[in-house]
Amino acid sequence: MTKKVLLIDDDLDIQEITQIVIRKIAGWTGISATTGIEGLQKAKTELPDAILLDISMPDMDGFQVFEQLQADPVTRSIPVILLTAKTSHSDRDRFAEMAIAGVISKPFDPVTLWQQVATFLGWPL
Repeated sequence: MTKKVLLIDDDLDIQEITQIVIRKIAGWTGISATTGIEGLQKAKTELPDAILLDISMPDMDGFQVFEQLQADPVTRSIPVILLTAKTSHSDRDRFAEMAIAGVISKPFDPVTLWQQVATFLGWPL
């Protein structure tokens, strides 16, 4: 069965690169959302196998999106990997308190992105 990955990120270049990796290299199904609100809606309707979530977004940040995903029984069990440029010590401390599957720092290597996702989630490479 093909894995389905939802990317929630307001950067259209990141969306394009990530979707190419997800679809062409990993062979998974890719879905994108540009805002946190759109991402929450797609998470509920598409029920992805995983979510790649940016922290810095204009309408609602990744922390708020994550809290809402966790509060909803429909989306609570979907693993979330943060895809973020926020790598300060205080950010890392906050990430450590969250029930996330992992953190991938931006800028990331597009060639190995799918392998990092698969490793965090225990999916076959």
